Parts: sequence; structure tokens; C-alpha cells
Amino acid sequence: MKGETYEQFVEKFKPKKTTDACYTPPEIYKTIRDWACKEYGIDPDKIVRPFYPGGDYEHYDYPDGCVVLDNPPFSILSKICEFYLERGIPFFLFAPSLTAFSSRKTVMRVCHIICDASIVYDNGATVKTSFVTSYDDGIIVRTGVELTREINRVSAEIRARTVKQLPKYEYSHHVVTAAMIQKYARYGVDFQVNRGECTCIKVLDSQRARGKGIYGGGLLLSDAKAIDHAAAERAAAERAAAEKANAHVWELSDRERDIIASLG
Repeated sequence: MKGETYEQFVEKFKPKKTTDACYTPPEIYKTIRDWACKEYGIDPDKIVRPFYPGGDYEHYDYPDGCVVLDNPPFSILSKICEFYLERGIPFFLFAPSLTAFSSRKTVMRVCHIICDASIVYDNGATVKTSFVTSYDDGIIVRTGVELTREINRVSAEIRARTVKQLPKYEYSHHVVTAAMIQKYARYGVDFQVNRGECTCIKVLDSQRARGKGIYGGGLLLSDAKAIDHAAAERAAAERAAAEKANAHVWELSDRERDIIASLG
């Protein structure tokens, strides 16, 4: 199309990373399977996985006594849960964390195990993942504390093997970079450095011996300006904390309070 860059043109033809094409890394699946088997007494030999490329879960041959433990397409998760509930097939399914309660048809019929686990799937998509299950009858939601810990542990091991970890650096307040000042601008902190208060610097002597440097360069500040820099950093941190705490609270209506009063 006219006006498009070459990169924009090519991007249109790349396969999109969607939650319906998220194939689970084997180590992650094994971790989740082992937890579920231990938690619910599931026989690993009874587990079936109908959600494979080209699979049809509605016409899958489910053997007697089987348990579905798999990562289904998230876009039809509610329909899938209904299918298994109606047929009495026990299940433990992956689910999107942020929209776990979005289906009115099944939200009160399954247990939601909410985890704080970001799984990097084989297609490269990173998804905050929780789980829904027919087990835990009567429980609507519970935290998956141990499951979260185990998934994150294995995920960290995978990242350590496959992703080059960048070191994190801390600098004296006598050093300021554009990235630091960008943060101050975000949180409305005034900060400026005049000529005579600084000099340009690319690398510290302590970095030079290790072949390191200041990414993007920086400024070496005078003692007085370093004090101002420390104050700016504190102010930005305080405003960041205040922004996080200053979330709007949605109040309950009288009708909703009446519903609450009727609950056991």
C-alpha cells in the first residue's frame, strides 16, 4: 500500500502470535501435570491431550476414566468447559489469568486456580496463565501458590539456558543518563544540569577494565548537582509509589450489597 514502509508491508504477512496457537514447552507442561496429579490424585496414565494441531476435541475418542489436562484455545474455553461438564469428563485446563472470570455460563461451575505465572509458549507469545478445573467441587477460586512457584522456577531455568541475561547496573548519583532523566519526566520531577556542573562521560574507570561502558553515554556531575540528582531520584520513586496506590476504587451499589447479604 502507498505510504507503507517495507517493514510494515512484510509484517502483514507474518503469522500472528495468538493465545489459540500457544503450544506448551514440554518442561512447563510436565511441571503442571505433576502438580495436578499430586494435588488431585490423578493417574498420569489416564491423562489425554485432545488439543493438538488439527485435533478435534468434540470428536476425540475419550476412554473411560480419562482426565483432560491440556492447553486449549482460549477463545473458546467456555464452550470447551461446557462440553466436558455436560459429559462428566474431568478436566484441568490452562486459562488466561486476566479474563478467567469472563464466562457467565461456566464461572460458577468450575474452580479457577489463579497463578502469577507468565509462560513463554513455543510460538514466542508470553501469556499470564492460570487454570480452570472440574476438581475442587464447591470452590470457585483459589490461589495456586505452589503451582506459581514451580512454573516460575522452571520458566527461569528455561530463560537462563536460552536467553542472554543482561546485567543490571547501579551508578553513583554523580552519574546521570538519559534513561534516568526520562523517568523523572514521566513522574513530573523537574531536573536540569547546567554547563559547569557536568562533563560528558562514556565509561567509568571501573568499567573500562571490564570492557564495559555507560549505555548511550552520560554526564558526570559535580558534588552539588549529585545531591540534586539524588533528590530527583527519591521524588520519582515516591511519585511512582503514589501513582500505584492512587487507584480508583469502584464502590458497591445497594443492590449489590443486598446480594452480598443473601450469600452464605
